Amino acid sequence: MRWRIPFCLLLLLAWPGGRLLAATEVETLVQAALAAEQRLDSRRALELFLAAEKLRPPDAFLLQKIARQYSDLVDELGTDAERRLQAERALDYAQRAVALDPRNAVNVLSLAISHGKIGLYSGPREKVAHSRRVKDEAGRALQLDPSYAWAHHVLGRWHHEVNTLGGVARTFVRIFYGGLPPASADEAIRHLTQAAALEPDELAHHLELGIALAAAGQNERARFALARGLAMPSRARYDEPAKARARAALEKLAG
Repeated sequence: MRWRIPFCLLLLLAWPGGRLLAATEVETLVQAALAAEQRLDSRRALELFLAAEKLRPPDAFLLQKIARQYSDLVDELGTDAERRLQAERALDYAQRAVALDPRNAVNVLSLAISHGKIGLYSGPREKVAHSRRVKDEAGRALQLDPSYAWAHHVLGRWHHEVNTLGGVARTFVRIFYGGLPPASADEAIRHLTQAAALEPDELAHHLELGIALAAAGQNERARFALARGLAMPSRARYDEPAKARARAALEKLAG
């Protein structure tokens, strides 16, 4: 009788009802993964999304979600080599998601974010190359969906960070690595203002806008944006680090 059990199971999975059972299991895993993601348990979310991906044919949504968890877990690792490897895993899954669904702005922005993470743990030449890719992919995501707040956010931060590079660093990058695309405070403020307008309840948009405004010398607008963001409850993984940067910006304005 023992040999019949796995055989019967195989028969069951071959029938439409068996496929329905597999689909139900995937949906259960996905819902549990989304719940884990919501409570900022990226490690558990990653385990569940990976388990769902094994049961389902290549699926762009699952691949993008796996990319996000890998990216979110980068900072929890102990060494730069481990962080870079994790960021490269995120990029691999993001690329696979884009290959399946190239017109999905969320998938494309995942490429930008992954390149940014890899750049943090790279040498100077690679940092420049990954920075260019951040701008390119965020711009492509925005072309696909002009109302995608996070694409505006990433582009705004890119303009702010590149524009505030010191003169020596700019010269070094230009001479030795071919330079970076033009960046400006106006573009940083424009994109971050648009992100905040599209998602007014997302504190990160207001905080990054306030930081960009402070760097541009628009102090009153900066204080307003920073205070607004700081008054909102932290809900996402990067909200507290963003608030720490915002408080530092407010202290500079007060000094």
